[in-house]
Amino acid sequence: MNSWLSKDKIKSLFVFLFLILISIITVIWGNRLSLTQNNIRVWNWLNVAILFIGLPFILLQKEAGLPEVLQSSVTTKQRFFQPLFIGLLFGILDIIVIRLILHPQPYDSLPPFLQPFPYSIFLFTSGSLEIEIFYRLVPITAFLLLGRLIFKGKYSNIIFWIAAIITSLREPIEQWPSGATWFIVYATISGITMNLFQAVYFRKAGFLASLSVRWGHYLIWHILLGIYVQYWELAA
Repeated sequence: MNSWLSKDKIKSLFVFLFLILISIITVIWGNRLSLTQNNIRVWNWLNVAILFIGLPFILLQKEAGLPEVLQSSVTTKQRFFQPLFIGLLFGILDIIVIRLILHPQPYDSLPPFLQPFPYSIFLFTSGSLEIEIFYRLVPITAFLLLGRLIFKGKYSNIIFWIAAIITSLREPIEQWPSGATWFIVYATISGITMNLFQAVYFRKAGFLASLSVRWGHYLIWHILLGIYVQYWELAA
């Protein structure tokens, strides 16, 4: 047992529990904030509880042929900077297309996809964790583990790409947009592409790299745009 629960796995466990702690803070903060402000998106304890479904999978990354969460061979650039930059680019694209082209008029209140700062940091960090657990961590790890069990390590590359493509289709389908045809095409292609980048970085640099892509996108689209609307548009 001690040889299996390596230092890398213990680090992975602590990182995962730290991210859970952020979600716990989100529940407490959001519910208190909703008592004094309208349109606050809140989490409940069930939202936190289901995150623990990811716990056994975060401890099986090596067995699935994936990097451990803080594997020493993965550089900070690979784990954070590169994927974060990719996410920032997708966030900027969404600002240009959705905010500047489709909705250039100022808001008179915070829309649901924007929340008061700094609560927004905790809410969207928790939301990104939930998405990455169920869009990447659980399904791709399960696919690869099952493939190793059935094919004894063969076809791992093919199995990964099948899992990557399937999981990359989920978010665009679940959040199928309405509106002009060109916007539906944009939203679908950008959604699939970003999710594919996340799958690639998940395999290349681990779970935090996949999260970093989404953090970059959320930083622009949810947090910084929210700050602008809250402190500039609504203040004016």
